[in-house]
Amino acid sequence: MSLINTDVLPFTATGFHNGTFVDVSEADLTGQWSVVFFYPADFTFVCPTELGDLADNRETFEQLGVHIYSVSTDTHFTHKAWHETSETIRKIRFTMLGDPRGLLSRNFGVYDEETGLADRGTFVIDPAGKIQIMEITSGSVGRNATELIRKIKAAQYVAAHPGEVCPAKWNDGDATLAPSLDLVGKI
Repeated sequence: MSLINTDVLPFTATGFHNGTFVDVSEADLTGQWSVVFFYPADFTFVCPTELGDLADNRETFEQLGVHIYSVSTDTHFTHKAWHETSETIRKIRFTMLGDPRGLLSRNFGVYDEETGLADRGTFVIDPAGKIQIMEITSGSVGRNATELIRKIKAAQYVAAHPGEVCPAKWNDGDATLAPSLDLVGKI
């Protein structure tokens, strides 16, 4: 079942953010663009490369008004310990949510019941709290923050320009399309 254009289901989670523990709920994902970025586990291999990539692109996400929430089935205590011991993870300034019961991971359809871990899932939520982009990848395939930024820019563009769509490989400033009968069979 697709989650596109559905509301984020209710949840509460505790996270680690800039040296403190914070409580987050679905209400925190409304009013601005948000990314919920699931990964399998702290202290692993591919996960820190992905989170470090997000951290390295922090300024761009901030310029776009995007709040990032990373999520694993570890606890917020584990996130704190990882933040304090890893040079890569120490760069993170976004909230790292703990999901030890798997509730949030189940809400987004990325919980692996067999392992008790979250799959690699990326969800972009619009200011109304609706999921606009979702991507789930194999545990051995890392994601790219630059491509995520391109997709967010496209989602923000079409939200601000009803009646227009962004074609493949669209980048900020490129031409868009206005779907109509005149375009059918001509692209």
